[in-house]
Amino acid sequence: MSRLKTTYEKEIVSKLMGKLSLKNKHEVPKIKKIILNMGLGEDGSDGKKLKACVDDLALITGQKPIITKFKKSISNFKTRKGSNAGVKVTLRSDRMYEFIDRLVNIALPRIKDFRGLSSKGIDSSYNYSFGIKEHIIFPEVNFDKVDKIRGLDITMVTNSINRESTLELLKEFNFPITTKKNWGQNGKNKRNTKKFKKN
Repeated sequence: MSRLKTTYEKEIVSKLMGKLSLKNKHEVPKIKKIILNMGLGEDGSDGKKLKACVDDLALITGQKPIITKFKKSISNFKTRKGSNAGVKVTLRSDRMYEFIDRLVNIALPRIKDFRGLSSKGIDSSYNYSFGIKEHIIFPEVNFDKVDKIRGLDITMVTNSINRESTLELLKEFNFPITTKKNWGQNGKNKRNTKKFKKN
């Protein structure tokens, strides 16, 4: 059993019961699975680059990715039905907890000028999603062998019944969630900073 899974069962569950005023431990929110997706773009038709994406995501997650396909053709985006859209991994159980451990304690702190993740990433199903611009923040990826720096979309699927439950759950796992109104997911302030010319 992973270290973080043990921490969740022995410590986090009881803390969340207190914070959320729950009487039954089976009501406590938990992360059911994590979905990682790496879009391919124009590289979907290039066998060598496709393999590089598959290999990199396998290194990051410890699990072999599947190749996703476009379900329909969209001329504006130059996509063809059935062509390669991206590579995806779904993590559960021990591998999921091990990934969270590495993500929070090693990968996220390596993002340049990182100031936290936005709380706005919680959707109507109370799952949490955010994007990572550079997959090389994961130490498993050898920067010298990377052909191209790619982005990643990460979704934490929870069994939460409200927004507060998801937020408290993520905080207990030490996700650096910020609730600042003008803060983006990459930690950068989104407020307009207009430059005025001197008369």
